[in-house]
Amino acid sequence: MTLREALAASIARLKDAGIEGAARDARALVAEAAEIKPSMVTLEADMVLADPDALEALVARRVAGEPVSKIIGRRQFWGRDFVVTRDTLDPRPETECLIAAALDLGPVARFADLGTGTGIIAISLLAEWPEATALATDVSGPAIAIAELNAIGQDVRKRLEFYRVRKAGEWLPDGIGMFDMILSNPPYISVQEMAELSREVHDHDPHEALTPGGDGLMPYREIAARAGAHLNAGGHVLVEIGWRQGGDVGAIFKGAGWRDVRVLPDLDGRDRVVSARKR
Repeated sequence: MTLREALAASIARLKDAGIEGAARDARALVAEAAEIKPSMVTLEADMVLADPDALEALVARRVAGEPVSKIIGRRQFWGRDFVVTRDTLDPRPETECLIAAALDLGPVARFADLGTGTGIIAISLLAEWPEATALATDVSGPAIAIAELNAIGQDVRKRLEFYRVRKAGEWLPDGIGMFDMILSNPPYISVQEMAELSREVHDHDPHEALTPGGDGLMPYREIAARAGAHLNAGGHVLVEIGWRQGGDVGAIFKGAGWRDVRVLPDLDGRDRVVSARKR
């Protein structure tokens, strides 16, 4: 079987299964089975696939609803490849809006990434700010291990500290220090919205990284109440939000006394980031 034949067969199987983006996903899976880059699949179309059974296993996992990133174990974010596993939230393109907002305000000397997961926020900003240092927190030991692996892979480990919080909902424990900026992409999906998630998300991302329970706003209340005590004068806090949460999260920060509270849109024009400055 050539890569051309493998690609055509894989696209057909994924389309029959109702998978959106079948051609894109099939190309990624064929590339993984052939151990080449996805961009090379078409260029190497006459190459013989050495192990068709390996591709069959990959396609079967995608047909069953597993995301491509969890199948191949990596996701590209902000131009870099990051390791992802079932222990971590699959990074979303929308989170790049948080990086862009931080870059507009920076650089800063030291920042914190709360609920780091794969480490994409802290690592991406450290790569952009070569003089900065950061602290990344998470309640999950396996997630911190993956974040540390990604930090090593992106050559920023020496500038990144890790702190495992004791329990879920403990966003800013005492003693973590002071920062010029605090960022977070916390779990924000409400209990009601969890039932609306696609199977790719609901069945393959850790639920503690998706929802804090209730109305989904608890992390923002905690961060708004406590982040000021860990920010230097004039420091900023930036949080990613659900696209319907801009008004609620903005009001939480205004009510907690923050200045310059802004709700920033993503590329589709939907609310995505709330930025606020310490008084």
